Amino acid sequence: MVEVQVRDLGWRHAGRREWALRGLDLTIPSGQRVLLLGASGSGKSTLLRALAGLLAADSGDGEGEALLDGVPVARARERVGIVFQDPQTQLVLSRCGDDVAFGLENRGVPPERIWPQVARALRRVGFPYHLDHSTAALSGGEQQRLALAGALATDPGLLLLDEPTANLDPAGAALVRTALAEAVRADTTVVLVEHRIAAALPLVDRVVALGPGGGLLADGPPETVFADHGPALAAAGVWVPGHPLPRLPAAGPAGAPLLSAEKVRYRRHGADRDALPAVDAVVREGEALAVVGPNGGGKSTLALLLGGLIAPTSGVLRAAEDLAAGLDGPPHRWPATGLSARIGSVFQNPEHQFVRANVRDELALGPRLAGHPREHVDATVDDLLDRLGLAALAAANPFTLSGGQARRLSVGAALAAAPRVLVLDEPTFGQDRNTWIALVQLLAGLRDAGAAIVAVTHDDELLATLADRVMSLGGPPTGER
Repeated sequence: MVEVQVRDLGWRHAGRREWALRGLDLTIPSGQRVLLLGASGSGKSTLLRALAGLLAADSGDGEGEALLDGVPVARARERVGIVFQDPQTQLVLSRCGDDVAFGLENRGVPPERIWPQVARALRRVGFPYHLDHSTAALSGGEQQRLALAGALATDPGLLLLDEPTANLDPAGAALVRTALAEAVRADTTVVLVEHRIAAALPLVDRVVALGPGGGLLADGPPETVFADHGPALAAAGVWVPGHPLPRLPAAGPAGAPLLSAEKVRYRRHGADRDALPAVDAVVREGEALAVVGPNGGGKSTLALLLGGLIAPTSGVLRAAEDLAAGLDGPPHRWPATGLSARIGSVFQNPEHQFVRANVRDELALGPRLAGHPREHVDATVDDLLDRLGLAALAAANPFTLSGGQARRLSVGAALAAAPRVLVLDEPTFGQDRNTWIALVQLLAGLRDAGAAIVAVTHDDELLATLADRVMSLGGPPTGER
């Protein structure tokens, strides 16, 4: 059992003027299960890292203290399990079983106890592969299940979960929530950050909502918090159950095809099965196409193929003549500058595409490479900083952003080059209610101006709000919406 005490806690990332958290006081009794809410950038992930003892003194300025049963967290890390927003940051070994066993081995658990605990943890999260399966061959959602199994295997007294179902298909998300409800000991203290609030409520008995800079907006039982503070929380960007979202149907019918995939298939070198079985797909101007399906069904692989970032193992991807505009061959043969000006891609993990030292330069890279004059570049960047809520972070290092901020930056970087096709993998991941609406309205505006939008997603709200057509991989096809 672990009691959490936070006293006047503050943290400012290196190079930032604003504090991610400041003056936070919070006590969580042993065994309590807390849903931590707040707008994007309100300090939720920073608080989890503070409780895990992962805020290094040389990476920012700290104030106050965080204690576990009265002991500073730096001396109690072995009592904490954490699952990050990006599971790749905590997968360290090449085989799945070894990765789950890593934490147990570091704690000196006797070898005869390790593998039964590994197998039990993998069963709890519904992990579908054998112990020797390669971690490099996992989809994003499968990686997330594996990371959760690694945290559960150590039987922590404090379990910290940063959006553990964000990249899971609905069935996988339900399975993980069931695993959490059944597998976590009754006396384990849990702090859960989650945007899927309605589904998460049965797992918790308390809601804590953070405001800008880490102050408390609300604190109490879920039914009391939402009854007393629902409208104010929604206005602040919290996903409050029952508050409607805008519907953004296309302004007109879809136009001509810009990309056409015929029986495209992809298999990684040395793999024993296809990452993407043969499929047909058409991407049309003025249309938002949503790609859905279970984890491991090939959605992200299809996004890479449509984005011209990998070549199909078989089949053909054709670009319309006016999209190619003088470039020869399929998109994967186009030069990088030509490709990014025509087809923009946003990866599932935004950090994989950051190459500049600050947010402004990251947004400016595409239009600069396209040869636009400085005045055009500056105007484009200023507009995107404002529309994506990143103006205050223009000088920040992209790798210090919250998950939601990093996602918006990755979308903005792709948009800055004004491509006619935009391929996005989980574009709404990590967004609060307000930034979600702003981002989806931006995509709808691009579609209505004639761009083609392809969005790989598990976000039901995105389907209802933006999608004009839905393509299902690994499941029954669905048609026009």
